[in-house]
Amino acid sequence: MTIHPKNINIAEVVQHDIAHHFHPFTDHKAFHAAGGPRVITQADGVYIWDGKGNKILDAMSGLWCVNIGYGRKELADVAYRQMLDLPYYNTFFKTTTVPATELATKISSLLPKRFQHIFFTNSGSEANDTIVRFVRHYWKLKGKPYRQHFIARTRGYHGSTMVAVNLGGMSGMQGQGGTLFPGFHHVQQPHWFDFGGDKTPEQFGLDAAADLEKKTIEVGPDNVAAFIGEPIQGAGGVLIPPSTYWPEVQRICKKYGILIIADEVICGFGRTGNWWGFQSLGFEPDIVAMAKGLSSGYQPIGAVAISDTLTKDFFELGGDFNHGMTYAGHPVAAAVALKNIEIIEDEKLVERVAELAPYFAKGLASLNDHPIVGETRSMGLIGAIELSKDKATRARFHDSGRVGTICRDHCFANNLVMRACWDTMVLAPPFTITKKEIDEIVRLARVALDATYADVKGEM
Repeated sequence: MTIHPKNINIAEVVQHDIAHHFHPFTDHKAFHAAGGPRVITQADGVYIWDGKGNKILDAMSGLWCVNIGYGRKELADVAYRQMLDLPYYNTFFKTTTVPATELATKISSLLPKRFQHIFFTNSGSEANDTIVRFVRHYWKLKGKPYRQHFIARTRGYHGSTMVAVNLGGMSGMQGQGGTLFPGFHHVQQPHWFDFGGDKTPEQFGLDAAADLEKKTIEVGPDNVAAFIGEPIQGAGGVLIPPSTYWPEVQRICKKYGILIIADEVICGFGRTGNWWGFQSLGFEPDIVAMAKGLSSGYQPIGAVAISDTLTKDFFELGGDFNHGMTYAGHPVAAAVALKNIEIIEDEKLVERVAELAPYFAKGLASLNDHPIVGETRSMGLIGAIELSKDKATRARFHDSGRVGTICRDHCFANNLVMRACWDTMVLAPPFTITKKEIDEIVRLARVALDATYADVKGEM
């Protein structure tokens, strides 16, 4: 990509940002003390550029979302044409638009046949809010209004709205939300590195799933509406469950008549080497939440796929589903998402993820010899590097998240974007990445790990 000089006064942008922009997920005291933001101005492929002209390898696809890579003119062209034809109309009151209907049809075609209906939202958070509303009303229609409780996992992330925060298992987020909502419960995350001890991953997977049954009995099987989980917990640290975990979860949910919700906001649209994470992890959900990869982040859009066994009760029993958003199914976002899916299919990017997966895994595994790397793991093009002060015992550094933050900052200083989830470095590069660029991620990661080790080796 040729970087075109832009008439941007970066210092002024930084000044205005500090003065007026209240950032999400930010320690504002530290942010201001550090001099404000790094201004990102351009992007192409797997790279972004900042206002100083630094070329940065984005190993996180933005926020797990730019699956087809940056700089896709085709999506800009589609958005422009749709804005000229119909820049906006809603899907309330028995109306629709062509892009929204076509996108619902297309998403349905990518899912198992039982998913014939799609509800649109603007984000993954809204998708999961919608699911809670839908599921609770579904059980009322079924004559079981007492089935109102949801079970999820600790360190599960299902969004940042109030309902989604309660649904998720991020204690730091819940602690800022005031009184927690009733009806949401959490069980152990299937993270062998931290909790597996001397068990094999397979045995640990069964034991972690057993925690769901224990909680179900505690809450009362007839009170549990649904279990929700990301096939792979992304923001929780790319927690890839043992192969035994999800099939056992499926068995438990079937035993007690509990619905299974797959939060595919990160895994969906090819991230794991299949179109859907539930295909890679081996389970069959009743409801699927999606966002991010739906438009590769080029437009804000989310959706919920609902199985026919659930929708038929709404159609047969009638009555309004009193829920929706002004911009849900926005025609421009829908048109862009349709083109995004077309690119994924035409360029066989899901197949590409599956083909690159072994090379990606091997590259990460080459870091296992590093003094502070306790484990690497991946599936498709999503991976993690565990930071540990003792490989043999899998011991963590004190003050969880401190060393991960140090490593993240060293990554950014060396023009690599990796994210720290506590002391786990996570990455999820665009599907268009090349083997040479994977090699560069690994090289830069080692540079950051070396710098981090120099900072913390006195603690080992």
